[in-house]
Amino acid sequence: MTTSPSEAPAEAPAEEDTTEAASPLADLANEIAGSIAGTAEVNFETAKVRVDPDRWVEALTAARDEHGLLFFSWLSAVDWRNEVAVGDKLTSEVEERYELLAAVSDLTEGRLVIYSTNLDRDKPTIASLTAVYPGANWHEREAAEMFGIDFLGHPQLEKLYLPEGFLGNPLRKSFPLLSREVKPWPGMVDVEGMPGQADEEEPAAEDAEA
Repeated sequence: MTTSPSEAPAEAPAEEDTTEAASPLADLANEIAGSIAGTAEVNFETAKVRVDPDRWVEALTAARDEHGLLFFSWLSAVDWRNEVAVGDKLTSEVEERYELLAAVSDLTEGRLVIYSTNLDRDKPTIASLTAVYPGANWHEREAAEMFGIDFLGHPQLEKLYLPEGFLGNPLRKSFPLLSREVKPWPGMVDVEGMPGQADEEEPAAEDAEA
């Protein structure tokens, strides 16, 4: 006995392949992190490798010599702090620390990796990268001036912007900003009206007397 097409058993739908395609950025970050006992992540199409501070120079040396990341792009820091002198407090608690960041890349394919390490808040000290990447010289001077980070072995850790005798590090969250003390952000802004606007909005004197 034959069955009609409507009586034939329905074929099971083909299973969708939910396996995500390998990301070249993730592969790069994992390869680098694995070679220096670091951890890798990819956020916003950017590869990031976290390392211990005592392996900072070693990790960046490997970036140059083993992974072809010859171009030093920039270095800076982030002050992760729960209490700030002025302004809105953070909405969630963070591990208080200084995070030091350095971005290096190759000269052919445009591969860029950000290296990250955490520094102690009470005494932020780390070895200088200037022997590995001479271009780090200026950036480390800026980070020393703005965040108070001491780069051991830097050839000339002098101020770039601030006058001698200036007290404090302006990019630390604990640094008081006088303008915010006087009028905390966002504050009230006094805006003067446009010329002629008052005459249009206020009634004429003869109308008021009527």
